[in-house]
Amino acid sequence: MGKFLFFIFTLFALIVHAQENNITQLTGILSFDSYTAFQNSEKVHLENKEMNPKLKSPFLGGLLSAVVPGTGEFYADSYLKAGIFFAAEVTAITIGLMYDKKGDDQTVFFQNYADEHWSVVRYAQYALDHLVPEDQRGSYQLFYSDRQNLPPWEQVNWSELNRMERDIGGYYSHTLPRHGDQQYYEEIGKYPQFNQGWDDAPSQFNYGDPLTANFHYYSGLRGKANDYYNVAAKAVIVIFVNHIISTIDAVWTVHRYNSHVKISADLGKTTFGIRTEYYPKLNLQYQF
Repeated sequence: MGKFLFFIFTLFALIVHAQENNITQLTGILSFDSYTAFQNSEKVHLENKEMNPKLKSPFLGGLLSAVVPGTGEFYADSYLKAGIFFAAEVTAITIGLMYDKKGDDQTVFFQNYADEHWSVVRYAQYALDHLVPEDQRGSYQLFYSDRQNLPPWEQVNWSELNRMERDIGGYYSHTLPRHGDQQYYEEIGKYPQFNQGWDDAPSQFNYGDPLTANFHYYSGLRGKANDYYNVAAKAVIVIFVNHIISTIDAVWTVHRYNSHVKISADLGKTTFGIRTEYYPKLNLQYQF
């Protein structure tokens, strides 16, 4: 098999050289044709642009980096850039996951704090006693009489509570979402109307009065969770941008790699006394 490949390669080189030097006839006898084609040269260098195809695919390089940033650059032998893009990817993913977890843990913490220190029963009772005219208080069936041993959010008739909030109107700008809803935990630490639900609320409260310490503390807990989630969101943006930049760079890097690569085929000549032998050589050159 090796002798056959050697024969094919040598014959191919002879034909190309004969065409370049206007040798129109070859006998088919390899030793004679070799002597005829190369008797006036010590070495023949074959170089054909058609023999210098793009050895690496820019499309494949871009696709690789689109999936995993840096792999397209690695494919193009640009190891430093490959390491930079891959490190950026790993770092962004790590930060994103870490801060998303921090946000989740902080969310659990502030929700537990709210369930312990803020009561919808306390909030509803204050509104009923101070903001609803006395002759209208009986029209609201806010509390279930048989649920007093349950958590506060299960003691309140939520439909009646929201109806009362809407009727109060000028005093309350929001209706309280049901317990467990994301808006529930947001609003009780955001709007002053919910101040009286905190367990350190004063007996009387007017708009403009200082909010309770627990109200402020809880708002800070929520703000910290949002900060964590914001960092995680920015990490996701970095990941997305890193994929795009690495994809574009990989295409360019592969193209640049190909423009510096050159393949050439040579036939060398060795003389042993009166006998001359020709041998094929394949050269791969890369320009830095």
